[in-house]
Amino acid sequence: MSTARTSTLASLRGSIERLEAHGDAHDLNKITLGHKAADAVLHGGLALAAVHEVFAEGHQSVSATGFIAGLAGRVSPRRPLVWVRQDFSEIESGALSMSGLAELGLDPRLLVTVRATDTDAALQTAADALACDALGAVVLEVWGQARQLDLVASRKLTLAAQASGVTALLLRVAAEPRPSTAETRWIVRAAHSPPSAPWSAWGAPVFDAQLVRNRHGPVGRWIMEWNCDECLFSEPSAYTQPLAATPAHRPHQAQAFAGQRRAS
Repeated sequence: MSTARTSTLASLRGSIERLEAHGDAHDLNKITLGHKAADAVLHGGLALAAVHEVFAEGHQSVSATGFIAGLAGRVSPRRPLVWVRQDFSEIESGALSMSGLAELGLDPRLLVTVRATDTDAALQTAADALACDALGAVVLEVWGQARQLDLVASRKLTLAAQASGVTALLLRVAAEPRPSTAETRWIVRAAHSPPSAPWSAWGAPVFDAQLVRNRHGPVGRWIMEWNCDECLFSEPSAYTQPLAATPAHRPHQAQAFAGQRRAS
């Protein structure tokens, strides 16, 4: 290892040690998610000017994208958002839908998407974006087990977020968690979303969100519903749909069942 690299690593370690030593000494700026149980575990909500990771299996990429869009909506409701995507993510998951993000409550006019050719380019672009304090958040989306996203890279992103006040949201699909300086780490899966009304074909987005890392408290797992109109998470609404009535053209099945009940 070269002398310059050794000196850089030592400087980074010292900076992070100072940050972590004073991390509990002051209250972090936070934004509530809206979900009471999750906010309680997070001691008031998601920390701003920090790094947060969202992991998902490959077939859960859509759910993870929706979840991190919700986090971005809470963190950066009225400020520009930069979404950096590795090219391979677009090949596997498809392009981001502006109309879909608008339905989730994000303002497409405040969203800047950047496609990076590889992990190195995506990481550098995200770091550069984090240096711009006019932004509200930066999303870095990388597919697969990228070796470049190691502890050193995580520390650099953390320092950049702390320096500018911009929140970094890392979307990791088809990857295994590794040591990092992230404030929180989530594993997200899709959850059942019943129709919200008889005339609706689908309900609100619902996520099975597992908090597996929390630097300042316990972890937990919740079913979280995203309210697209109010742009916050909440407890899932109760399924109020009535049970289906007996089909009028098959009354014999109901009669047969009633006869079995009397016989028993």
